[in-house]
Amino acid sequence: MERKKINGSRILLECLYRLGITEMFGYPGGSVIPIYDEIYKFDKIKHYFSRHEQGAAHEADGYARASGKVGCCLATSGPGATNLVTGIMTAHMDSIPLLAITGQVGMNMLGRDAFQESDIVGITLPITKMSYLVTDIMDLPRIIKDSYYIASTGRPGPVLIDIPKNVQLAEIYVEDFEKLYAKEIDLPGYDPTILGHPKQVKAAINLIKKAKKPLIIAGAGVLKSKSSDELMEFARKADIPVTTTLLGLGAFPSNDELCLGMLGMHGTVAANFATNEADLIIACGIRFDDRITGDPDKFCKNAQIIHIDIDPAEIGKNKKVDIPIVGDLKNVLENFNKSMDELEHKEWNDQLNEWKNEYPFTYEEGKEGRLMPQEVLQKLDKILEGKAIVATDVGQNQMWTAQYLSFNRPNSILTSGGSGTMGFGVPAAIGAQIAMPNEQVVAIVGDGGFQMTFQELMMVKQYDLKLKVMILNNSFLGMVRQWQEIFNDRRYSFVDLSVNPNFSKIAEAYGIDYVRIENKADLEDKLKGAIESDKAVIIECIVEKEANVLPMIPAGKTVSDMVGKKGVLKDE
Repeated sequence: MERKKINGSRILLECLYRLGITEMFGYPGGSVIPIYDEIYKFDKIKHYFSRHEQGAAHEADGYARASGKVGCCLATSGPGATNLVTGIMTAHMDSIPLLAITGQVGMNMLGRDAFQESDIVGITLPITKMSYLVTDIMDLPRIIKDSYYIASTGRPGPVLIDIPKNVQLAEIYVEDFEKLYAKEIDLPGYDPTILGHPKQVKAAINLIKKAKKPLIIAGAGVLKSKSSDELMEFARKADIPVTTTLLGLGAFPSNDELCLGMLGMHGTVAANFATNEADLIIACGIRFDDRITGDPDKFCKNAQIIHIDIDPAEIGKNKKVDIPIVGDLKNVLENFNKSMDELEHKEWNDQLNEWKNEYPFTYEEGKEGRLMPQEVLQKLDKILEGKAIVATDVGQNQMWTAQYLSFNRPNSILTSGGSGTMGFGVPAAIGAQIAMPNEQVVAIVGDGGFQMTFQELMMVKQYDLKLKVMILNNSFLGMVRQWQEIFNDRRYSFVDLSVNPNFSKIAEAYGIDYVRIENKADLEDKLKGAIESDKAVIIECIVEKEANVLPMIPAGKTVSDMVGKKGVLKDE
């Protein structure tokens, strides 16, 4: 009986499927033709045809954020692979589990500057958890299994697998493949700490019981560890208010009485004031990045700090802490809840509620009756009722979304935090809609970022996605313009987008419905009609050109430097 063989390309697909990958995003090219030939015959994984490799990476990223699964993208060698880099970096900065698979020129051509050759492993080493060059087909099953495990465990992140064309075409016997795949994962030196040290957990609980003004800061780690329920139980049992980072939005319900909203540069006044007054900070899955700390030496200046994170490299990196706990947040919070007494912090919470009532997000009326972006988002929030998945681009649209929309469940906002990638919004929303076909998905973008990746709209038409894309068109690179206004005496250097394309024609070209909203009279009816449509819709909202995101703590400054609509907040 003839023994059957299997080639490297088929091994790749078989391994991915067995690991749980059922959708992938990609763009073909010369060095991945063997893989695409197998995709043509392999019906267990659905391949979505992106229109640019950066789009493929963001789509896989959005897919992963919305679903909690590992995202997967595929590109050819050289420029195809390097086009993935921005998306890989975006996923790396926000700890998103991603498998980026690239083709490579044949092993006999490596190092010879062959056509479409680039050292993508070397290029991506700083922005991945691991990057592999597969030099032998016998290593391929192990590398794919290892990559999936590394991407999805501990602190999640992207892993790159670079597969030369000759490895894709090489063959081994099926029974040899099965033996290779059956081997246990063995990764010496890679052993994420799951259980928090009991001594540290006990010390933290003792500190929490003594605190008069405790504050929880919840970050993306809550979402990664799927510990929102445990966080809720802990906060309510210990009567501790909660503020979130941008990437932590949705980890704790916006409508809960203990929620202070987002903190940081454009966070709520109450949340930022709380960091200044708290005597204890319980930092849950955050990295104390500069957008929340400002001046790290003065951040939480009156507080002792408990920092819980699965990545030991983050603890003490940006902020000195008093009790470090390395471990999976879900496990640590479960231990907190088992040992925690019912606590009360009425006086502290009353003070915070006073600040919430005194300093809500506000904005002035638009000039000459023009729409304010904030009121557009307030109206959108009312229509969505917290039931949608929202993907944003980066800049003012992102911050207004964080301020004015309600996020009451995990993974309901997808946004590029650490890398601040313009062009993220539309492809991430496409990935989310594919991952969650029965969910309402809305992309909120600026007119600048939209133009960076709108070629991905062809996927909306091709795959009949019901995606809604809202463009907040202020004819500026809004956040850069805001900084130039505040810090550069309104010297608006190359931020004017008044010469924009006709977005209605773009919608028409891609076969997508289009709605234009430019005054209050039409806002509610047109917006509601577009959102409730059973088709994809591009919603262009013409908004006040020089609206600013406020409040704002200038970069590197402190809460006492917070600026409101009339200047430094303490003067209001």
